[in-house]
Amino acid sequence: MLQIDHLYKNYGKFQAVRDLTLHIPQGDLFGFVGPNGAGKTTTIRIVCGLMLPTAGRVIINGVDALSRQREIKKQIGYVPDFFGVYDNLKVREYMDFYGSMYRMNSKEIARISDDLLELVNLSDKKEFFVDTLSRGMKQRLCVARALIHNPALLVLDEPNSGLDPRARVEMKELLLNLKGMGKTIVISSHILSELSEMCNSIGIMDHGNLVAAGRIEDVMEGVFGSNQLIITLDEGRETAVRIANEHPKVKVESVGEYEIRLSHTMTKQEIARLVGEMIARDVLVTGFHKQEGNLETLFMRVTESEAQEGGTENAAESNC
Repeated sequence: MLQIDHLYKNYGKFQAVRDLTLHIPQGDLFGFVGPNGAGKTTTIRIVCGLMLPTAGRVIINGVDALSRQREIKKQIGYVPDFFGVYDNLKVREYMDFYGSMYRMNSKEIARISDDLLELVNLSDKKEFFVDTLSRGMKQRLCVARALIHNPALLVLDEPNSGLDPRARVEMKELLLNLKGMGKTIVISSHILSELSEMCNSIGIMDHGNLVAAGRIEDVMEGVFGSNQLIITLDEGRETAVRIANEHPKVKVESVGEYEIRLSHTMTKQEIARLVGEMIARDVLVTGFHKQEGNLETLFMRVTESEAQEGGTENAAESNC
């Protein structure tokens, strides 16, 4: 769906994006994360045709986004980090305005607008002026507007910025619904816990570099290794270790007096069967839990070396 090859963006001697190569398949909900100044928004603006790169290639749904910009804008729905709404328009008029920009006829606009406003839970607000809507409603309206021409790719830059907890939950549910409908979505955010609940793939940027990308579980395993499972028990330690050693997806990492620590590549069902087998063979299991990295710890781990390099560069510049 979205293919970025060797993308660069320079501002004089400063490189905002450095040799970024990324592939996002059809139907993915992709989370773009990184600190301020990492290059996320620059990359998004290039993808959406709002900025030209210094070098590189962007392909969207088989179309060269850099050489065929007029055509590619029909393939993209873009929700920027500011609302971009017109307060003196009613919700219905706002949707009509954007539909007309894509040369849609009035009947088509009305039909699609009704469907989209229902999707974003704003059907009862059609005759309300935009400036009377809450911040969360305005953001959902922006998503509806971005979808009116049925784009192949939906791009959202910090859509949850400034939203209250309820509005963030509503936005998450909306994006999950769109993913379930087969939309390809790219979302940048600083709220890592929410991305981990929505996204099936991620890209982490730091200092203009893409430092990690791929399916979340693959990136996690690449950084942290296999998942860790800790089983606590009162009796039957030797039997538990023997059962674990017999499992092809398990490695016993350590054995304590009241716990054993395993690394594994098991599914949830396989974990349940393993623990069940131990109990059936008279191991007195008192509990078990998975110990694995989350998106926050992943982000800190993969950006740690970049931060150290940046600190060294800054120190060198300050000594010049």
